Amino acid sequence: MTQDWFATARTLSEALPYMQRYSGAVVVIKFGGHAMGDAEEMASFARDIVLMRQVGVNPVIVHGGGPMINQMLGKLNIQSDFVRGKRVTDAATMEVVEMVLSGVVNKRIVQAIQNEGGNAVGLSGKDGGTLICEADDPDLGLVGRPVAMDPSLLHHLFKGGFIPVIAPLGMGREGETFNVNGDTAAGVIAAGLKADRLLLLTDVAGVKDANGDVVTQLSPDHVRELTSQGVIAGGMIPKTETALAALDGGVRAVVILDGRAPNACLLELFTDHGAGSIIRDSAPQITPRD
Repeated sequence: MTQDWFATARTLSEALPYMQRYSGAVVVIKFGGHAMGDAEEMASFARDIVLMRQVGVNPVIVHGGGPMINQMLGKLNIQSDFVRGKRVTDAATMEVVEMVLSGVVNKRIVQAIQNEGGNAVGLSGKDGGTLICEADDPDLGLVGRPVAMDPSLLHHLFKGGFIPVIAPLGMGREGETFNVNGDTAAGVIAAGLKADRLLLLTDVAGVKDANGDVVTQLSPDHVRELTSQGVIAGGMIPKTETALAALDGGVRAVVILDGRAPNACLLELFTDHGAGSIIRDSAPQITPRD
């Protein structure tokens, strides 16, 4: 038991330079997947977020909710049509999407953070005109593509000591509500805030090479090369596209990591080893992960 205490103290001591490094930094975290439906994993994630805020980091949570939306649509017998693999969001579907994302999912995350002693505020991209959108594809209905992001409300929340929890919804210039892909929303919000880090939590360990091994550090050119070779494929393509767009928008670095791993966010921010795959405008061989 004494050895455990010493190990804990040593870990905290080694984390000090990273806590100093990230004090005052903005870190945007896209939260979704398996952890959202597991009470213990939700609580663990919330504790990590509260600890980040306690040591001076300004975390922003952007969440998804696709499985919960599917479940509610099924209960209400609302049929979803798909075009090229994407859900068509008509007016009836949009009502369910907003109800689930802004109501059920958003408040569940807020409550989890509050339960761990944090001070969270739930909102969507509609609040304060944070995300202004246009229709992404006329065939998809009310699926939005963000064209403007106003960070003013989020900066006010930071100053008040609050942790923003954002549902990926946006507002059109005519007052429409748009459903926005969660990764896309997180990337645009991170760029608008000029965030130090964008953490994309997924159900995989990170970007893998041709041998199936996780690549811990990549440059944008390396990402494009792996994509052109077909190594980055499937669901990893939109995540890496989000990462590259965020870097172009002023985000310092993007990390794709497994949100199921215990304390994944803390490992990435406060240890030399990090977690997952970091993408930034520098050669992939450069270390340490600062």
